[in-house]
Amino acid sequence: MPASLHLTALAAGFGARPLFTGLDLVVGPGDVVAVVGPNGAGKSTLLRIIAGEHAPDGGAVRTSPTDATVGYLPQSPPRGDETILEYSARRTGVAAAQAEFDCATAALTAGEQGAEDRYAAALDRWLALGGGDLDARLGETLARVGLDVAVDRPLGELSGGQAARASLASILLSQHDILLLDEPTNNLDQAGLGVLTAYLSSVSGPVLVASHDRRFLDEVATGVVELDLHQQAVHHYTGGWSDYRAAKALARSQAVAAYDTYIAERDSLAARARRQSEWAAKGRAQKSDLGPHAGIAKKYAEDQAKRMDQRAARARAAAERLDIVEQPRKEWELRYTIAQATPSADVVLTLDQVVVERANFRLDPVSTHLARGDRVALLGPNGSGKSTLLQAMLGRVPITSGRLSWGSRVHLGTLDQGRDMLAGDEELLAAVARALGETDVATVRTLLAKFGLGAEIVGRRCDSLSLGERTRAALAILQGRAVNTVILDEPTNHEDVEGIEQLEAALRAFDGTLVIVTHDRALLETIQPTRVWRLHRDGAEATFTTADR
Repeated sequence: MPASLHLTALAAGFGARPLFTGLDLVVGPGDVVAVVGPNGAGKSTLLRIIAGEHAPDGGAVRTSPTDATVGYLPQSPPRGDETILEYSARRTGVAAAQAEFDCATAALTAGEQGAEDRYAAALDRWLALGGGDLDARLGETLARVGLDVAVDRPLGELSGGQAARASLASILLSQHDILLLDEPTNNLDQAGLGVLTAYLSSVSGPVLVASHDRRFLDEVATGVVELDLHQQAVHHYTGGWSDYRAAKALARSQAVAAYDTYIAERDSLAARARRQSEWAAKGRAQKSDLGPHAGIAKKYAEDQAKRMDQRAARARAAAERLDIVEQPRKEWELRYTIAQATPSADVVLTLDQVVVERANFRLDPVSTHLARGDRVALLGPNGSGKSTLLQAMLGRVPITSGRLSWGSRVHLGTLDQGRDMLAGDEELLAAVARALGETDVATVRTLLAKFGLGAEIVGRRCDSLSLGERTRAALAILQGRAVNTVILDEPTNHEDVEGIEQLEAALRAFDGTLVIVTHDRALLETIQPTRVWRLHRDGAEATFTTADR
């Protein structure tokens, strides 16, 4: 029986702050529903509720059939000692099924009552989730996604892109009836995106996916659920991202037109009532000026005044009977700019036969330069060394040989892939103030508030923040510190679409020097790079090429 997912009157909040209420949704076989909304709207919370990892404040989650399995891929994979095989077994449900199967086997061996039924059910579940051949399928799947590493390799030893491919492999391995995917495209290169897109286009069970990748959602989504945090509402749309945006724009234009019509009609009736009341008052004033023998004229003037009063009353009553149309709320919008410092020297950076070696990876000699005003896209498949090269340029990874030198008057702004610049037990407010060298706490609070990071967030530890919140804080640092050279590593990861569009606008307006690593196709088109640095990996080595664009 094909599975389906049913959400009824679902509600959730963060502390005292409500996220969404009254969420009703049915996701049927073959449906791929995108969950969209600004950072903090509750997208991850919703997926965690459905996965059973977080209790809702109200409402219910139901699957049909009731024993349908739900697989959940969180926003970031673990980065500790867990191996790729262990991670895949856990995320596909095989690890839990194996544990239950082992317990059932022990109960059967011990002769416990009902052990045979428990054993049969556990075996069926283990087989249904793919436990019988997980090892073999994992090797094949890693090859399919282009991840040439051993299955016992710890995730903590992988690059961000390689970890993304390991996450992708766990999706492809999954034999769950229902899939929940939270930002599955983060760090995925074009090849990985193609594999994921093809898979979701052919999947038979219900899928809920939270993603900021507009092209991806256009290609896979059959419907969109918008969590509108500001209006405290849930909206449903048919089709992909472009269909959703078009429908939302049309709905807003209709709402604006309806409000304008209501205001025009209300004001017209009010103006009519006011004029007629003024005419009545004027008629009565004229009547008082008539002499004592002008009885007929006085009666006529009074009758006219009463008729004006009646017409004014009817106009006011008509205005009160109008169906009130609320003014469409102007949504909060991030106004993002990059503060620009005075120009740098003509040559910003020189790399001469630079070699970088890390563990089992070697980046072969890189010789190039970065000129003032260059807009460089650093491209290459996952694991080819893009982040390693950026870290070497910034002095965070030592170079093995060669020469790397920065020009004069270079004022750097950076955004690392893991958002590690804002991590640890330090409060966000203190961390941002330290990064900016700012002693005026009020100034830092004001800056963070512009990025939607208010009083309830700035006092929290950095490690307790979502990756989206940390991304916005990192962008706030870029806005608060004048720079002329910007190095960005996957800046759109964990950012909502409104923030991405503002970042695009800021990068278009920035006339300094830019080096960017991104797999966001729309962003690449927007920034129009003047040069491309490309890395090609062959085994444990990567080579570098550069070309004008």
